[in-house]
Amino acid sequence: MDFRLTEEQKMIQETVRAFVKRELMPLEGEVLRNEREGRPGLDRAKLRELQQKARELGFWGINTPEEYGGANLGPIMTAVITIELYRTFVPFTFGGSADNILYSCNEEQKKRYLIPTINGERRSCFALTEPGAGSDVSNLKMRAVKDGHEWVLNGEKIFITNGNEADFAMVFALTDPEKGVREGLTCFLVDREMGWRSSYIPTMGSWGPAALYFENVRVPEENILGGLNQGYQLAMKWIGAGRWHIAARAVGAAERLLEMAIEYSRTRVTFGKPIAERQAIQWMIADSYVEIEAARWLTLFAAWQAEQQMDNRHAASVAKLYGANMANRVVDRVLQIHGGMGYTKELPIERWYREMRVWRIFEGTDEIQRFIIARNLLRGHVKVGETL
Repeated sequence: MDFRLTEEQKMIQETVRAFVKRELMPLEGEVLRNEREGRPGLDRAKLRELQQKARELGFWGINTPEEYGGANLGPIMTAVITIELYRTFVPFTFGGSADNILYSCNEEQKKRYLIPTINGERRSCFALTEPGAGSDVSNLKMRAVKDGHEWVLNGEKIFITNGNEADFAMVFALTDPEKGVREGLTCFLVDREMGWRSSYIPTMGSWGPAALYFENVRVPEENILGGLNQGYQLAMKWIGAGRWHIAARAVGAAERLLEMAIEYSRTRVTFGKPIAERQAIQWMIADSYVEIEAARWLTLFAAWQAEQQMDNRHAASVAKLYGANMANRVVDRVLQIHGGMGYTKELPIERWYREMRVWRIFEGTDEIQRFIIARNLLRGHVKVGETL
């Protein structure tokens, strides 16, 4: 058993870390100002400029197959890279990627949706959640009714990431309600120009999701993704890939926050001594480090299982549950260590504090992850002490 990164993996990690320090961290003040003034932290033009700089370093489509011009680095390196990217809150993503389920497109759909998305010419959003169906996917209500060679969609989606920016949506609707969600759900590729509209949902953090509205939106039959009534499998594939990614985000952000706390505790003096010499501060730093390391290995284990093409759903739920909660504990300690300054908007700690809270909610709440983990144990799908 070897936990070390290869020399090539270390080089990639170091290159990404250097890119984050050189290109992204200097933008943090600007991002904070933009967000305080109600503007996007990073505008589209600046994002594209940064993506092109990353492309010159070889970082383009890190999970995209080589046949589409990507690097196809695999889940383990995706986790390592995500950790490095989330050491800053600057909202950056590498270009050249597409949602994993878009690779289920047929050849014609690839020309119209997948390839333009990889090239940055189109933007997508994943539209599953509804006002009455978040964690409870079985309660989805949106309908799609066949009318000739078209399907007519009616309903509402909510809390959709990129829903305001996307020009097409991957929309999940019931095409056979009698069979229920597992066997009667279908995914449609729906262009905005087909008639759906969106509205911004203000949140306590930087995440600005959208509500999507469909009123008699007509979608051609050829826009079904992955086959009729195959939507549930696609939805679970998308969600499953996202859970351990959130854990990786949590590790990266918590690492940076802990570094801030260590540096501050060395220089902040109270009653004649740096607070780093106070046991209360030392214990917060020690506990945070231990929890970050635990989350790191849970995340990498889930990524390793994905790379081995194993069923990593249980490991992903464990990593997501622990990682998201770990990050919330760490940011709270770091804010406490910084005292009043941590509570101000002069430092990014309060910004992280607000943003991290949603990690315990989206892609499956804490309660859903606990349900999944307990169910697997109680039904014998996973046994205590058996990791493989």
